[in-house]
Amino acid sequence: MIDSLEELAISKILHQDNLKQTIAKWKAEGQKIVFTNGCFDLLHIGHISYLLKAASLGDKLVIGLNSDASVKRLKGPSRPINLEANRALILAAMFFVDAVIQFEEDTPLTLITNVLPDVLVKGGDYVIENIVGAAEVQANGGDVRVVSFIDGHSSTALIEKISSGN
Repeated sequence: MIDSLEELAISKILHQDNLKQTIAKWKAEGQKIVFTNGCFDLLHIGHISYLLKAASLGDKLVIGLNSDASVKRLKGPSRPINLEANRALILAAMFFVDAVIQFEEDTPLTLITNVLPDVLVKGGDYVIENIVGAAEVQANGGDVRVVSFIDGHSSTALIEKISSGN
């Protein structure tokens, strides 16, 4: 049973070559596709709450995952803590996540234009006008949503807490 569950999770980690085919299949089935993205370095309750809210906005949740190199450029030389393969598998193992796809760029714009989701979701620290891909999704008839975070929860805060020994 464990092997089959791991295989199921691994099967949700898509590559650019099969992404469009999977998305096209889901759209042909009338599935409402939700997309979000992030580093998801140290998964915590804030991430889970955010991803559950995103998943509730449609039928299929697709997560764009920053590559290790992208995280390092965005967060600094000591990040990520968890390697991309591990972060991808952790996300894919969640029952409400349907696909995880890594991207190398600093923003997921190319990935978003390939997916053209019905709903693009970002966290409460964003405003729609500043969300990468918002204009493209809206021009395609999609919706852009900002969902609230749980205050006080972030990977950076967790890393600082661990480093301080508190």
